[in-house]
Amino acid sequence: SVSPQATWCELPSRVLLVLTSQRGVQMYDADGSTMVFWHALDVPELPAAHSVFARGIAAAGGRFICVGEPRAWAGWWPWAGPAPADPPDPTGTSFGAVLVFDIPPKGTNVTLSEVLEQHRDPITDIAAEQGQAPDGAGDLVTADDSGTLCLWSSGEEFTLLGKIPGSGCTCSSVALWNGIVAAGYGNGQIRLWEAGSGRIRAQVSAHARWIYALDLAPLTGKLLSGAEDSFVHVWKLSRNPDTDDIEVQHCHAECVTDTQVCGARFCDPAGDTFAVTGYDLSEILCYGPA
Repeated sequence: SVSPQATWCELPSRVLLVLTSQRGVQMYDADGSTMVFWHALDVPELPAAHSVFARGIAAAGGRFICVGEPRAWAGWWPWAGPAPADPPDPTGTSFGAVLVFDIPPKGTNVTLSEVLEQHRDPITDIAAEQGQAPDGAGDLVTADDSGTLCLWSSGEEFTLLGKIPGSGCTCSSVALWNGIVAAGYGNGQIRLWEAGSGRIRAQVSAHARWIYALDLAPLTGKLLSGAEDSFVHVWKLSRNPDTDDIEVQHCHAECVTDTQVCGARFCDPAGDTFAVTGYDLSEILCYGPA
């Protein structure tokens, strides 16, 4: 089975490698040698044209790992037979749930502690706070295929703090830093939102095509974006100390020739180096100071 996403999840007590695939969610020890946990996706056998993937991985609240899971209304899929008389989803397809796994300090006793069901479209990405969240801002954001964002506060029970409605354009990647939600969209835009109020504070036409990757450097507020237009950009996010406005500064651009960029990540907390890969590219390209 194909794995569309792999993420290192750093918790105070341990580091786990989390993989998602068509079949389910796998968690491994830091060296990848031992599978700690396996969770199968609750979906039927599907034709190849209707492949379903878990999507979105983030460590949150010091002891939880959150993973996006596709689900069908009442177990029904459009190609599985007659539709129910009144499906909750007006398009009659699927919605996205967020699985919350409680991770023990050691061992394999991982438990599914909660399922968050606020999205009416499949989950595309999940991000946890990478800095210091202002009071009331929450520490987790989830995004879906319609562009809707949900803001959460983690804890024994996760609390929905607010929802930012989508505009019909997919939000393909999100990041969260110091109460700022950075969201990348299928139209190439990056939008910055306040995690506390849900207000939009900035919008940048960053790329000519679909953005597939966003990453934040927690020590500096640098934002990395990669897209299908072959470009990778580095931005700097900050707050004006006098007005509290969110400011965006463009720092650097790289063109990965003839490559649709599908993955981009910083390699250090300050954002001085980053790695990039693309569709049909068997290499990982690393960039750093000259």
